[in-house]
Amino acid sequence: MFESHINVEYCNSVTSIKYICKDINKGSDMAVIQRESVNRNDEITMYQFGRYLSTNEAFWRIFGFQVHGRNPAIQHLQVHLENGQRVYFRPERAHEVAQNPPATTLTGFFNLCRDDPDARGLLYQDVPRHYVWNKVRKVWTRRQRGTAIGRMYAVHPNNGECFYLRILLSKIRGPVSLQHLKTVGGTVCETFREACLRRGYLDDDRQWQNALEEAKETRSSAAIRSLFAIIVCECSPA
Repeated sequence: MFESHINVEYCNSVTSIKYICKDINKGSDMAVIQRESVNRNDEITMYQFGRYLSTNEAFWRIFGFQVHGRNPAIQHLQVHLENGQRVYFRPERAHEVAQNPPATTLTGFFNLCRDDPDARGLLYQDVPRHYVWNKVRKVWTRRQRGTAIGRMYAVHPNNGECFYLRILLSKIRGPVSLQHLKTVGGTVCETFREACLRRGYLDDDRQWQNALEEAKETRSSAAIRSLFAIIVCECSPA
């Protein structure tokens, strides 16, 4: 009749719903073919016409059931250096926002640890289990029901100090400021990387320094230079 190959298969069971619709959540495919002498493609109209909901998806939407869900909730936690948070502003309020940037989940965590003794035993990623981030007031409030999982944003090692800040936040409980995170044994370190090294969170270069010290007693200068090049290129010194 159509002078083309059309494959027709008979499904004789109610359990074939997945086979008919391919995927319950995806719905069926639909092809739209139109032949015109002049190219008059209206992409918006074609998209609207091509939207097709299978019977089971239409039923799901008519009854107002949730299309997707997530349990438990995930609270993303910001990681940034001092005055490094992202801010949104209009041109007329740029100066005001620059002078008083809004609080973030990180600065709110510092304020929480300073004011609430119960929070001083928590790690940054554990706060959402016991507190809720109020997006309007920009503060952490004690959780009344439910729970949530805290997830700090990933930071690439190439980001330098921000990467080492994230390491400290995942290890130190109840910090009240960035200076607190830099303090080790009563001494304030100049960088977060130095604080990580002094706390033993990073490998140091002591073994490579000892290797060079030992080599200088018995090896020639050319051999020592070769050893140094091997350490730098192959051994990933801290």
